[in-house]
Amino acid sequence: MYKNIIFLIITLILFSGCLNKRGISSTYYNDCREYYDARGYYHKTCDENIIEFAEVKEESIKAYESAKAAITHTQEVEPEHKVVW
Repeated sequence: MYKNIIFLIITLILFSGCLNKRGISSTYYNDCREYYDARGYYHKTCDENIIEFAEVKEESIKAYESAKAAITHTQEVEPEHKVVW
């Protein structure tokens, strides 16, 4: 029990300086290069992060939906059509 708590605290301390607005990286500030090309289009290229928050969001939504479907066992059932004449 205490080993897990100590491991969690150490992990949080190690990654506390590496959080930025796009994800978790090896440096605090991303080295982004912004420039305009010859046609006048704006470009911004940034270094890769270890974990991207957008990817985490997408995968957590997928995991939530699959867990919800597994728990509720929902199956779409077509309603019976009764002809009343």
